[in-house]
Amino acid sequence: MKAFRVVGSYADTRRKQPFSIEVSAEDEEAVRERVLSTLGSKHRLKRWEIDIAEVTELTPDQITNQVVKYEVGA
Repeated sequence: MKAFRVVGSYADTRRKQPFSIEVSAEDEEAVRERVLSTLGSKHRLKRWEIDIAEVTELTPDQITNQVVKYEVGA
């Protein structure tokens, strides 16, 4: 597994709400799917309301989320 940081925004009631999430997955496509699924379920958003601006692969020393660090094995 690899670690990724996803940066983007989603439509809030009055403005765009920025987000930055660390996720572990096999590839970038799986990361995008997981972020859309997670944000959609937590914030009751449609996929088209979520804008992913950047997906960056992280090295083990750049990971700050302890769950992701454990899943990657760092």
